[in-house]
Amino acid sequence: MAIREIIKLPDPMLRQASEPIHTVDAELRALIEDMFETMYDAPGIGLAAVQIAVPRRLIVLDATRGDTPPNPMAFINPQIVWSSEALSTHEEGCLSIPEEYAEVERPAQIRVRFLDRDGAEGEMTADGLLATCLQHEIDHLNGVLFIDHLSRLKRGLIVKRAKKQAKMGAPAPKRPERAKMGAA
Repeated sequence: MAIREIIKLPDPMLRQASEPIHTVDAELRALIEDMFETMYDAPGIGLAAVQIAVPRRLIVLDATRGDTPPNPMAFINPQIVWSSEALSTHEEGCLSIPEEYAEVERPAQIRVRFLDRDGAEGEMTADGLLATCLQHEIDHLNGVLFIDHLSRLKRGLIVKRAKKQAKMGAPAPKRPERAKMGAA
């Protein structure tokens, strides 16, 4: 297992749609383990493969909090097959856009179809933070960032700060007291 580098905005790869995965094998499972290690080290609650410069349709997440035991989940080729009309708002952040947070409104409940790390088909319904995290990470697979759900003005300010940070070449400081979505 290895901790991978997380690419940051304005890296153009973050705007790229990820390719489907056709084979679930030992190499893919090793990538999943690297992604978990990277996500937990960041620290975050979700990570898409494209965030570590691997544009494949793979996400990992663990939306547990506090004293709840970890619940690492991997989703291969995830797709949202249903979403509720009811909406909910959560503060989101992203490991690829460090130190930026905003309230994002998304469907309150979703159903996701995917392959698990053994290649078995699965489907699950999620709500609350888990639903938000899944939507955030699946957006990454389509080249969409959480800032795309904000007003043009807010998005512009965040992009401007990210470009300035990239130009300076200094990594953003880690803030361990606050978990971020990968992506989210």
